Amino acid sequence: MTEVAKGGLSLTGLTKNFGNFVAVDNVDLEIRRGEFLTLLGPSGSGKTTLLMMIAGFLDISAGDILLDGTSIREVPADKRNFGMVFQGYALFPHMTVRQNVGYALDVRGRPKAEIKARVDEMLDLVQLQDFGHRKPGQLSGGQQQRVALARALSFAPPVLLLDEPLGALDKKLRIEVQAQLKEIHRRVGTTFIYVTHDQEEALSMSDRIVIMQNGRVEQLGTPTELYERPRTRFAAGFLGKSNFLIEGGATYTLRPEKIDLAPKGHINGAARLTGTIRSITYLGSMRKYMINVEGRDDIEVDVDSWRNPHELNEGQQVDLGWSDQAAVKLDED
Repeated sequence: MTEVAKGGLSLTGLTKNFGNFVAVDNVDLEIRRGEFLTLLGPSGSGKTTLLMMIAGFLDISAGDILLDGTSIREVPADKRNFGMVFQGYALFPHMTVRQNVGYALDVRGRPKAEIKARVDEMLDLVQLQDFGHRKPGQLSGGQQQRVALARALSFAPPVLLLDEPLGALDKKLRIEVQAQLKEIHRRVGTTFIYVTHDQEEALSMSDRIVIMQNGRVEQLGTPTELYERPRTRFAAGFLGKSNFLIEGGATYTLRPEKIDLAPKGHINGAARLTGTIRSITYLGSMRKYMINVEGRDDIEVDVDSWRNPHELNEGQQVDLGWSDQAAVKLDED
């Protein structure tokens, strides 16, 4: 694919009110051309409402949206020329895969030869070259989602909006389609704006992630930045697992996999805390230990099963240690 990346978006003071309820609250956001940006947050955080305003499906209460420097606030949804992929696929059941993929081009009055060539290109992109004659009902969920993606990209939109598109797939299939979707984004160079509440999905696919809470941007950054250096307790707790430690009046976050665990008196280096194993959960690739430490909340420690050097048991006293760099000081929420 050699399409030129377009689709830089600027959101300024973007707000959406439903009566007295503020669903999106004064959001400023620069979305770079060609990036894979994920809006991540719990239910009610405003991420889907924000996406629907970008799409033009919801009116804006205040603020503006600029596409490549030009306001699209008053441009109706069907004139914004954005692609859209939903969780429910929204394929036409009576049409073949080829007809579904070519639909957007057909309604735009493109020549048949152009439509055929573009459909061929899109089916090759999503690796469904041999399925063009089938109806959606003859496809798996993952295949249907790839057809929906091909249809949304067929007319080369500057921006593709994806609202929980993998939500209906089982975990194994989700992981497979995530990898395919990331590769497709790399090849087409279109701006992807992706909504999910799945933290692992956001970490594995995104160039940058917007963590949202109560209609506001809690933190914006690359997956590595957000995971390694969260600024607030909410960001640390929502993206991955975290332990929270209060030391000297300040709150620190400490990821469970960054803690060393050993029987009492056997820690490699100085022990930071001593506690008792309350529970052990075997998860195949790792074991999760919940450690009861007097005067503190329980501390979770995750240890790769293959490198677990000690035979530890529930009720056993253990030492916990970690490097100074592992604990990250949080801003005041």
